[in-house]
Amino acid sequence: MNISKEDNIGKIVAEDLRSGSVFEKFGLDFCCNGDRSLEEACTVAAVDINKVLTALNEIDNSVKASLDYNAWPVDLLADYIEKKHHRYVSAQIPVLQGLLHKIANVHGAKHPELLGVKELFYECAGELTMHMKKEELMLFPFIKKLVTAQLSGTRKPSGPFDSVEHPIHAMLQEHSIEGDRFGTIESLTNRYTVPDDGCNTYKAAYQALKEFQEDLHLHIHLENNILFPKAITIEASLS
Repeated sequence: MNISKEDNIGKIVAEDLRSGSVFEKFGLDFCCNGDRSLEEACTVAAVDINKVLTALNEIDNSVKASLDYNAWPVDLLADYIEKKHHRYVSAQIPVLQGLLHKIANVHGAKHPELLGVKELFYECAGELTMHMKKEELMLFPFIKKLVTAQLSGTRKPSGPFDSVEHPIHAMLQEHSIEGDRFGTIESLTNRYTVPDDGCNTYKAAYQALKEFQEDLHLHIHLENNILFPKAITIEASLS
């Protein structure tokens, strides 16, 4: 890859999803804060930018990323997010709530951080559920209407808001809140490190939390860095 320090990290991942694993390794937020340059992101995270650039440029260009989301039609991407990521979140929430409730009850006295993790995840579960419903019932259908109008050459469709930018702005804010919330969970769990006295349920809970966060990062990336900017561009072309 040929990347410079001025490049936007969200766009870097949008162009090659494999770069996301590099940013994850160095603790660089490419989803909620994907609008920053690589240099700014490294400065904020106190990471050596030269090491990051080396890792990015060592990605094997002969091997293509498995999925090029950036090339997908916008309406297809919206459907994919809903059916893949929204369904995953909905299915995993009760699983994680059960696991966290159990280990907090059993291990909470010795590991009080579990009480905080449980509370944070329960908050996340409620907020994410409402967030996804707003996308599924209002934002995504309007984005699909914009795509249809663009393809048919008709005028901008009417909707429940003046511009798609208004709900997108609200979604971006909510993404940032959940990104920060999971950042706190990651910190409280010492990056999901199970203590020596942790039981199998403890291990399962931390592994599930880690996987949930990884999926959330990709989920937010697809919306913040690909779906939303393209929806705004389509709307502008119809105005």
